[in-house]
Amino acid sequence: MAIAVRMSKPWRPLTPAEADKVAGNLGVYQLANEAGDILYIGAATGRSLFGLRGEIQGQAASPPAGATQFRLEVNTSYRTRHRELLMAYKFDNGGKLPPLQPAEDGRGLGKLSPG
Repeated sequence: MAIAVRMSKPWRPLTPAEADKVAGNLGVYQLANEAGDILYIGAATGRSLFGLRGEIQGQAASPPAGATQFRLEVNTSYRTRHRELLMAYKFDNGGKLPPLQPAEDGRGLGKLSPG
């Protein structure tokens, strides 16, 4: 059985009401526009107040430009998974990071060739 590199969870509306439903676990998340184009890949780390719930609530309270939906994965290996999602995005998009991603998130990223 192959392990999926790309996140395949369903998109959810980036609203305060939907953010309140998110559990307070550690993990990773993606923000996208209405068309499903990924704009940002984030992580709820050990320093995130209220984990994924806090991260998504913050994003929903003041959505980044164009972000209308999110999806997430609970994952205790959030640092590794975050970097893996960034590498997969770069592979799929000509070596570019998501449009709202800080450039420093791309530093030291390896090269991924997902199938």
